[in-house]
Amino acid sequence: MSTTRPTSTVTPIYQVRGLTRRYGSLTVLDGIDFDLHPGECLVILGRSGSGKSVTLRQLNGLEKPNAGSVLFDGHEITTLSESQLLPVRQRVAMLFQSGALFDSMNVYENIAFPLREHTDLDEAGIAAKVAEKLANVRLAGIENHVPSSLSGGMRKRVALARSLALDPEVVLFDEPTTGLDPMTSATIASLILATRDSGVTSIVVTHDLALARRVGNRLAFLDGGRFRYIGDWAGADASSDPILHRFLAGEEEEEEEEESHHG
Repeated sequence: MSTTRPTSTVTPIYQVRGLTRRYGSLTVLDGIDFDLHPGECLVILGRSGSGKSVTLRQLNGLEKPNAGSVLFDGHEITTLSESQLLPVRQRVAMLFQSGALFDSMNVYENIAFPLREHTDLDEAGIAAKVAEKLANVRLAGIENHVPSSLSGGMRKRVALARSLALDPEVVLFDEPTTGLDPMTSATIASLILATRDSGVTSIVVTHDLALARRVGNRLAFLDGGRFRYIGDWAGADASSDPILHRFLAGEEEEEEEEESHHG
């Protein structure tokens, strides 16, 4: 298994500074800072409603922050229009919690969709790419199935195949194992690892501590709109921060009253 470590000599692919997102009077992100290094997997952990998924949506321009800077490959993206964001989104894929497959299309057409939109491949080239991506997620030969006929885990894997269709540099995973049984979750974890080990950079937002420990080079713990901790697992496990300690021990229920104040 790869243990790629970020180094100070490599320019981060993402540099986020002062990222702030408010909804009305509620501040969900309160000036967060972090870097994402090429080839690493950063896991973002936190309670429900702490802003994990909101963070992801700032990184591909699905939402605009109220303040702060998001540099992708050295370029500010928070000021870009939808059309200007297209090249970024070809390099940064997002796997939504729901999978977001098109129910009116079969598996082949779902995965072919971004290839038709953003490449000049002919039909033979598209078919080869679809077959390759399905094989990568261990679903070879299901091109003619419709999403409604698939299990939740299979739909998630098809969505991952579609996310990888354009060979992105970065994949943003939003709760990739939510609602899946432990065996299926383990399959998703192994696919995320394979993605990481192929050189793709990733951020994984999750509640699943087993997944987080398996795939993450580093973790960031989001609480009260800020990262209480960002670093490696050894540092997190040795931390004297009682809230981080309770979260990693699976005891976050003790903090639910405090959580309500943060959204």
